[in-house]
Amino acid sequence: MTCPSESEKIVINCGGVRHETYRSTLKTLPGTRLSWLTEPDAFSNFDYDPKSDEFFFDRHPNTFAFILNYYRTGKLHCPNDVCGPLFEEELAFWGIDETDVEACCWMNYRQHRDAEEALDSFETPEPEAPEDDPALTGGADGDLKRLCMQEDGRKASWWRVWQPRIWALFEDPYSSKYARRPQHTLQWQGPLEEDSDKRPGKCPSQCLDLRGAPPGGGVS
Repeated sequence: MTCPSESEKIVINCGGVRHETYRSTLKTLPGTRLSWLTEPDAFSNFDYDPKSDEFFFDRHPNTFAFILNYYRTGKLHCPNDVCGPLFEEELAFWGIDETDVEACCWMNYRQHRDAEEALDSFETPEPEAPEDDPALTGGADGDLKRLCMQEDGRKASWWRVWQPRIWALFEDPYSSKYARRPQHTLQWQGPLEEDSDKRPGKCPSQCLDLRGAPPGGGVS
């Protein structure tokens, strides 16, 4: 009876699916996990079943067919029904360089990374403010520095930082010095009184500036 180590054929059970190939095929990519199965001490280093004469790996069976085919043909293709991160993990486990993926499958393999980069581009980096910036130290704006940081320590987006302050500017006239700034608008104080000497273009006394002085009135 031929010793298993001297047999040219080798059986690999990956996730319950049995694959049979030649030892010479696995030697085409030295330094990878499958190539180590051809070494004499492979039976003690891996999960080997002497009864069935096979090596067992609890990995994704569908992607393994593409991995094994790479040893046979020298071309690494990606399955269309498997997402990029999963196939990336399988390549790392079997010790295969991802740059060996064929050009026809590269776009499909890179889709998840391109999507992540596109999402990261929406987060605009905020410029670093000087330490002595009054907006970050004390006063009514003393909490701005705290608002610029999220609970996990990362910087918040521009809109998340300034949204509550912009709302307060319109809703609370005493929220900051900018909200308390006098507005040069007219405020209605009641119905017009009958005035015999009112002239066209003259603002009635009930129409006052928000600062409290009659429009057009001089400052003593």
